[in-house]
Amino acid sequence: MLETLKDRRIIITGGASGMGEGLVRAFPGLGAEVVSLDISERQGREIAEESKAQFVQCDVADQQSVEKAVAQAVDTLGGLDVLIHAAGIAPGGAAEEIPLETWNRVMNINATGTFLTNQAAFRYLKDDGGQIINFASAAGVQGLKNKAAYSASKGAVIAWTRTAAQEWAKYGVTVNAIAPAIWTPMYDKTRASMTAEQLAAHDAYMATAVPLGGKLGDVERDFVPVMAFLSNEGARFMTGQVFPIDGGTLMMR
Repeated sequence: MLETLKDRRIIITGGASGMGEGLVRAFPGLGAEVVSLDISERQGREIAEESKAQFVQCDVADQQSVEKAVAQAVDTLGGLDVLIHAAGIAPGGAAEEIPLETWNRVMNINATGTFLTNQAAFRYLKDDGGQIINFASAAGVQGLKNKAAYSASKGAVIAWTRTAAQEWAKYGVTVNAIAPAIWTPMYDKTRASMTAEQLAAHDAYMATAVPLGGKLGDVERDFVPVMAFLSNEGARFMTGQVFPIDGGTLMMR
C-alpha cells in the first residue's frame, strides 16, 4: 500500500485511542497529511508527533470546539479531502437502568458529534468534493444487549449518514459509514475484567459469531487497508453505505 493516500488531506477524530489512533499512526506512512482531533490532549499530541501527524484538541460534542478545531485543521492541511469521524464512547448497562445523564452523554458524543463534525467538514468539502466516513456499528443495525444507549446513538449515525449522502451528493461529497469489529486496547481491558469462565464463554461465542477467524480483527491487517481505500478517490462512486469490517458478523444487505 505504498503511498496509496499520497497528498490526501485527512482529519481523523478520536485520534488518541483505539481505531482512530490506528489510523493516525498508519495514514502518514501511506502518504496522507493528517490532523488528529481528540479531547485528550497529552496522549493525542504524543501519538500525532510519533506518527508525523498534527494534533488539535477538540470536544466533538461542543459546536464551538468542533468548528474551531476543524478550521484550524483545514488551515494546517491547506484544504480538506477526507473526514474520518472515529470519536465515540460505549458505556454499558441494562436498558431500564440507564441514567438520563449517561443517555445524554452517549448521544451527545456519538450522534451529535457526528452531526457537528460532518457539518463543519462539509463547509470545506462542498466546493471541490470529498469524503466523509462515520463510525457506525452492528449495534446500530440489530441492537446489542446491555448497550441500548450506544445502539441508539449508532442507529442515529446510520440514518444521518444515509440522509446526508443524498443531500450532499450534488456537491461531490460522499458520506459513508463503517461497522467495525476490531481488537483494540479497550477490548483488552474488557477481556481483563472478565472471570476465567466469562472469558471462556465469550471466546466460544466469538468463535461462531465471527466467520472469518473467530475473533475481532487486527487494526493494521484488517482495518487500515479498508479505510485507506474508502479514503481514496477510488471510492468516489460509493455513498450512503454502511461497510462492515467485521469478519462477516453483520453481513449487511
